[in-house]
This record gives sequence, structure tokens and C-alpha cells, in this order.
Amino acid sequence: MNPKRTGPLADVRIIDLTQALAGPYCTMLLGDLGADIIKVEPPHGDMARTLGPPFPDRQGCDYSPYFASINRNKRSIVLDLKSDAGRATLFKLIERADAVVENARSGVMDALGIGYETLSARNPRLVYAAVRGFGDPRTGRSPYSDWPAFDIVAQCMGGLVGMTGPAGGEGYRCGPGVGDIYPGTLAALGVVSAIHAARVSGKGQFLDVAMYDAVLALCEVIVYTYSLTGKTIAPAGNSSRIIVPFDIFPTADGAIAIAAPTDNQWAALCRAMGRTELIADDRTRSNPRRVANGEFVRNLIREWTAARPTAEIVSALGGKVPVGPVNTAREIFADPHPRARGMLVEVQPPGDNPPLTIAGPAIKLTGTPAAVHSRAPRLGEHGAEILAELGIAPEKS
Repeated sequence: MNPKRTGPLADVRIIDLTQALAGPYCTMLLGDLGADIIKVEPPHGDMARTLGPPFPDRQGCDYSPYFASINRNKRSIVLDLKSDAGRATLFKLIERADAVVENARSGVMDALGIGYETLSARNPRLVYAAVRGFGDPRTGRSPYSDWPAFDIVAQCMGGLVGMTGPAGGEGYRCGPGVGDIYPGTLAALGVVSAIHAARVSGKGQFLDVAMYDAVLALCEVIVYTYSLTGKTIAPAGNSSRIIVPFDIFPTADGAIAIAAPTDNQWAALCRAMGRTELIADDRTRSNPRRVANGEFVRNLIREWTAARPTAEIVSALGGKVPVGPVNTAREIFADPHPRARGMLVEVQPPGDNPPLTIAGPAIKLTGTPAAVHSRAPRLGEHGAEILAELGIAPEKS
């Protein structure tokens, strides 16, 4: 870890009212980029603290590895926002903040008296960002505005599940929480953009990202395809509809991805397989011809890969043809790439717990590097510190 906030957002302060995954992922990205993230939690804490397996020393650490991963680089204060005192402290925080981020259901913050209009009146430069299942009426009223949503709902309704999985199937949910993580990522971009605009104009604004919208944007291919042809894109396994080969093939000890859409890449693959006659074969001499004879191409590659270990294939194709093994976490930890790129970061949880490795920042900057500079906080760990910054004496217990 780098103990200093070195990222380009080191002069930015974000008030984080989020819970679970989508919102905390957004503020995690901003914290990785250097922003001061003040995580405001209810007395019972973010629900994510109890999700997933706990650390061995539960008394020493009041959160799970799940919480630890997406809440690094944040300071925690407990405020009961249903109380006048809690709201009063939040208002003081807002006065010194660049942005506030929340991911409650539509109308919840307004009912508490801390919605956009109320907070903006106290700080006209404030950027207010919301991540909701179906968006906020301020930016377009959906018939589902009041519905709750989770990752799996967004993946299904946004089109991702409907185009993923084995051919002929009903679709698969993607393994990672794409329905939360991608909306959170877009929200982070929106926050940075709106803060930039506020610093130019002196006026903040409301922005939101609907989980449904974000997944639909991710699946843009289904939109233009249906618009042009009237056809829907159904699950097709690991194969591409427009590039051959572009697939995952079995090996003698696992599986591997191979893609060779260009003539040069196809020729290199043919030479590695010892099948140079296929370079000019009418069935395979161009990508359109390979698409027309897709099963023939996939079968001949499958026959070659299945007889060889993964490492041998990577050695033969690496640097010449796009190729990559199907890695599990075990292989990722053994691969030199993630460590060379700072993608496996070790943090020390509180209490008598072993170190935890989490995924590091993927955005790499040379002058103002993103970094993991602090572990996730215990509930309310920085309350006294934050209150002191506001000139508020902590309540005596």
C-alpha cells in the first residue's frame, strides 16, 4: 500500500452515503484516484460488512473481505440520518464537499430530508450522484422507478443474460456483479465530469446512473442489431458471430482463448498448427470464409489444442496470435502480470487477522498514481477525527 493519497483527485472530497456494491464501487474508484471519501454509515453499518465469510478474528474486525475490497481508502463516521442531530452533521459535511453519492431507492433520501434540492441549497457547487436500479425521476421517470434491484435483475433486464451462455440456452448471469460494478464505474466518471463542470461554472448538478441503463449500454450490440435487422442476439456460447476463430478451446489440461481475425494472425496460427495449406484454402483464406465455415475451423483448432497442454500452446502463439489461458484465481496469483501491474495489493485487516490480498486499481497514471492507501475502516472508526475537522466535539459516552 501507498500511505499517501497520490491520485489526481487528492483535492476532492466525497460524502459517501452508499451501501452494498454499486455505490461503494463508485466511491472506491474515486478513493483510489486520491479523493477523500467520508463514508457515512447508519448505526448498524453498511449491509456489506456482514456479507460473505468473516475474518477469523471477528471481534477485531467488524467487516468481511467483501467489504474490505470495495471500501478501502475511506473514512467511516456513524450518523443516524433519521435524527435531527445526524442530519445537522451531514449538512456540515456537505458544506465542505465536492460531491455526495448515494444508491438508495428513489425517494428515500427525499423522505429523510436530505435529497438533492435540500443539499444543493446548502452548497450550490455540490454534485449529487445517485445509482439506482431504474434511475431517478429527475432524469427520466421509469415505470419501475420505485422498484428495488440487484445485480442479477439489471443483468437480466439490460440484455446481458439474454446474450450470454451456451447456444440454445436461456442465458447465464455473468460471474462478477457486472450489474452493480459497471453502473458504479459509470457513476464515478459522471461524478468527476460534474465536479469539473462545477469548478468551471460554480454550479453543481444532479446526476444518476440506472443499473438497467448501464447494462443496456454495455450490451450496445443488441440494440443496433435489432434496429437494423429485427433479429435478437441469442446466447452463442464462447464463439463470435462475426469473427472466426474467436473462441475458447479445450486443452490437455484446461482451456484457452484463441482469436485470429486478421490474415496475418490466421497465417501465424496455421503455421503453429503445422497446417500451412489452410492459409490459402478457400474455406479459410479470409475471415468471411472462416465465418461461413465456422464449425470446420473450430473443429480443426479444437483437435490441435486438445492434444496439447495449455503452456505449450501459449508458448507457440504468444506474441503472434491473441491467446490467453482460462485462469482461475490460483493461476492469476501465479501469473507475473498482475504483480508487475500492481493488481494484487496486500492490506492488513484490523485485529488478529492475516493479511488480505485485494484487486488493485486498474487505472494507471504516471504523474499522480492511483493507489490503495488505507484499509477499509471499522464502523465509525474516524468519527471523532471527522467531527474535529468540522469543529464539533464528539458526544461523551
